[in-house]
Amino acid sequence: MRWYPRGYGGTRRDPDRVKQDGWHDHGLLAVSIDDPRLTWPEQELVRQLGEKLYGPRIVPREMANG
Repeated sequence: MRWYPRGYGGTRRDPDRVKQDGWHDHGLLAVSIDDPRLTWPEQELVRQLGEKLYGPRIVPREMANG
């Protein structure tokens, strides 16, 4: 039998479960602005909150063709 330090080994939680636990345990919300479960007004609210707290996003511009 191999010994692992606490927190290692076993199964990993999926990312949505980690986000859910963070919300329930610590009141932290991790959400993508592109989450398909959100309606357009909800996505806009997330965008506005992010810009208010952290400033505007830096979105890479597409390179011109040719």
